[in-house]
Amino acid sequence: KIRSDLQAWSPLTSESPEPLLKPSFLEHSPILALPALQYSPLHADYMAHLHLYFFVFLVPWAPTFLSMDVDGRVIRADSFSKVLSSGLRIGFITGPKPLIERIVLHIQVSTMHPSTFAQLLVSQLLYQWGEEGFLAHVDRVIDFYRKQRDELMAAADKWLSGLAEWHVPTAGMFLWVKIKGIHDVRKLIEEKAFKKEIFMLPGCGFYIDSSAPCPYFRASFSSASPEQMDLAFQRLAQLIKESL
Repeated sequence: KIRSDLQAWSPLTSESPEPLLKPSFLEHSPILALPALQYSPLHADYMAHLHLYFFVFLVPWAPTFLSMDVDGRVIRADSFSKVLSSGLRIGFITGPKPLIERIVLHIQVSTMHPSTFAQLLVSQLLYQWGEEGFLAHVDRVIDFYRKQRDELMAAADKWLSGLAEWHVPTAGMFLWVKIKGIHDVRKLIEEKAFKKEIFMLPGCGFYIDSSAPCPYFRASFSSASPEQMDLAFQRLAQLIKESL
């Protein structure tokens, strides 16, 4: 199925599945990852794997494309921003040495480098922690986000059942929700919810054409308290009922 889809796909035709959209976040399994890696040489010389949320996945972690790469074609990008601090804006890339060297050259004539202070902070922190200390910190981050997610799921089940649908996330810090019966939630989320001090993002903001209608919105559970989550979804549920 993956091979036939790749052979039939062209990003420049209207018949293509969701042509020219931004890259999507996908929770993949080894069952899908291996054939995707095997068939990709037919359609691309290299594969870039943006694994920015890898260290906030619930364990056990799925094998990465890089771990299955035998041809030296996979470039993996990770981020410290998701597990240390969002303000750091620092990540790291792993891949074949010739490609990494070219990336370094491109950076030297473009962005140069992230903040020197942020680089020094991360460098010293990792030096003191070592690999074991870093992974212990990652475990604490995962546990924190698991608890935050569970609190948000409890609030969603309590107030939004029957009004919306969603999938329980196993990674990251966001919940995507589809409101039933409302074709475009932009006004509901950007105006009505905002007036009720509910701050969420309408899904249209993630489209290439942000004016396109979208029934989805994104809620973050990274820093809100359980009480705030419960109150936000209670108010949102009332707004949804008034809009139907």
